[in-house]
Amino acid sequence: MKISKTILSIACFLLMLPLTILAQEDESFIMNTTAFTIKFGHDSDFTEGVKKWNKCYKDNKGTESWNVWHRLQGKGNVYVLTSTMENWAEMDKSDEAGKACRSIAEDLIIPHIENSEFNTNRFMPNYSRKTNLEGMSIVWVYSFKVNNSLVFNEVVKDVTTTIAQKEGDKRGFWYAVMAGEGANYFVSTPYKSFADLDTDTDNVWQVYESAHGAAKTKAIREKFNAALEDVWSYTYTLETELSMSQN
Repeated sequence: MKISKTILSIACFLLMLPLTILAQEDESFIMNTTAFTIKFGHDSDFTEGVKKWNKCYKDNKGTESWNVWHRLQGKGNVYVLTSTMENWAEMDKSDEAGKACRSIAEDLIIPHIENSEFNTNRFMPNYSRKTNLEGMSIVWVYSFKVNNSLVFNEVVKDVTTTIAQKEGDKRGFWYAVMAGEGANYFVSTPYKSFADLDTDTDNVWQVYESAHGAAKTKAIREKFNAALEDVWSYTYTLETELSMSQN
């Protein structure tokens, strides 16, 4: 599939956006996500192109940061570039270091991309963890397409509040998708390693039942399911060699 000029412009621009960080305060922000599906057999060419772009950016004293994640499951070979902004006004800012490296993106990255999808998402601090997980390298992301946002949010608020009361903090980082197709909300749960996925932990409904009993849990699960149109999940690993940190 040929990459359009619009996608090319978006992809080059996204490589100049700031790092996606997980909020440590009760403040919202905008998270940008771009999923790149890589052409079959082009993985090493794509990753080498990104590394060269990163080097060029550093050599030109670039100050912005970003993360790149690699999706494990599903169709195709997908990388997701994530970044955050405090507000929409940051879209007006110019990054001279990024502009200096544009030709590398055009010549060494874009030719290896089959297609891309860009989304903007609003962080939901009231439903989310208050602290980062030190050493995080994996995230498990559940996406939700809903038919009743009011009911969905009521349930999520109730369940996440219960988890925080029982465990001392909420488990994941919640986002509302502001535009585009697909999911309306998603939650990202961090892990340090794959071994942590083997840990036997009560799921959210088991925690809720331990606090409120079986009858109330059954009722709220039915309420939650009625508000859902679809749900899906993927795990992602952090690609540190493709990411850019100013730390």
